[in-house]
Amino acid sequence: MTRQELFENIKKKQSFLCVGLDTDIKKIPQHLLQEEDPIFEFNKAIIEATAPYCVAYKPNLAFYEAFGVKGMISFEKTIKYLKTNHPDQFIVADAKRGDIGNTSSMYARTFFEEYDVDSLTVAPYMGEDSVSPFLKYEGKWVILLALTSNKGSLDFQFMEDEDGQRLFEKVLTTSQNWGNADNMMYVVGATQGSMFEDIRRIVPDHFLLVPGIGAQGGSLEEVCKYGMNSTCGLLVNSSRAIIYADNTENFAEVAGQKAKEVQLQMAAQLAKL
Repeated sequence: MTRQELFENIKKKQSFLCVGLDTDIKKIPQHLLQEEDPIFEFNKAIIEATAPYCVAYKPNLAFYEAFGVKGMISFEKTIKYLKTNHPDQFIVADAKRGDIGNTSSMYARTFFEEYDVDSLTVAPYMGEDSVSPFLKYEGKWVILLALTSNKGSLDFQFMEDEDGQRLFEKVLTTSQNWGNADNMMYVVGATQGSMFEDIRRIVPDHFLLVPGIGAQGGSLEEVCKYGMNSTCGLLVNSSRAIIYADNTENFAEVAGQKAKEVQLQMAAQLAKL
């Protein structure tokens, strides 16, 4: 999916919502445990209820790998279901891969050839040769970790060099030599607030994947105020606040309602463009 196609879908749906499929079998409604594949059945119901209100889905690999082969089968079935039934949805594999070049090449083959997802989250710590294998796939996106929403982001990401440049700023500036706004996005946590202003000075045109609204307490209005650009430039993720909003047999309906509430807020923000 191209950047223009993504923006057109954002305009059509009046939404830049990404629904995180962090599916934990211990949290899904009990009646689904009778199914042959409870994780997939949960995902399918969530997708059908929320698809009208979002433009992307982000399955987090940890929640599938935790169940071994069965979990990965559920992941693969979820991807195939999305591609068959909702081909307009942008699929983010949240796997945070990144290793020496030949290992990264195999990770890239896994996600871009075998699973054929649109994008993959990648850790930049090991530098250019660990990221470049992912950028060789035309039409695919690398989503590079830049400034995260967790408490531990303070441990390293704000460290300054002798010129006063913070580490997350170094990631943003250096990675401009690897990819561009048509094949690279950045993860920036919603809880970082006005820090988006600093980020936009370095990467004014790139899309940002923004986790942290909803259960983590990030402000959508603040993210949009400082992070939105002329083509929106945002994919804002919500996981728990949508998919676990209800634990009864009405879980999918409630998830759809929660997604619609966010979509309406996003439509109001898009009207300001």
